[in-house]
Amino acid sequence: MIFVTLGTQKFQMNRLVQAVDRLAAQCKESFYIQTGNSSYRPKHCEYMKFLNSEEYLQKITECSVLITHAGVGSIVSGLQADKPVIVVPRLAKYREHVDDHQRDIAEAFAQKHCVRCCMDLENLEEDIQRAKKEVFEPLDEKGGNVENIILDFMNMFSEP
Repeated sequence: MIFVTLGTQKFQMNRLVQAVDRLAAQCKESFYIQTGNSSYRPKHCEYMKFLNSEEYLQKITECSVLITHAGVGSIVSGLQADKPVIVVPRLAKYREHVDDHQRDIAEAFAQKHCVRCCMDLENLEEDIQRAKKEVFEPLDEKGGNVENIILDFMNMFSEP
């Protein structure tokens, strides 16, 4: 099962939900989507608007691949569970967020080779196949908490 999580953002991410639903219609592997505040309702895969923390962690434990928006908590949860993670950042041009900071987060994790970053959903199926075979670097959690991880990533790219 491939688990897709969109976190608890107040914004929709219909673009990703629709892309996954199209894939689910033609794939043998099952998909489960935590759709959040997206208005599109999948026709070819199981979904729930929101999961409690126990259900969420169970889905991560069971999945073969985690596809997530670029929420640091979601990314780190997948990495800590030693799952291949594909990050699809929310983008302002699709009204998925107020700015494109998630692109920066996704690219920072991808540059450390912890995750695959999917900027074009036309490539999602290929990214899933690659993620299943790829060997990712473990996340270096120097500070031990999400805030320190974010600061370390941001500092890494702001230094000359």
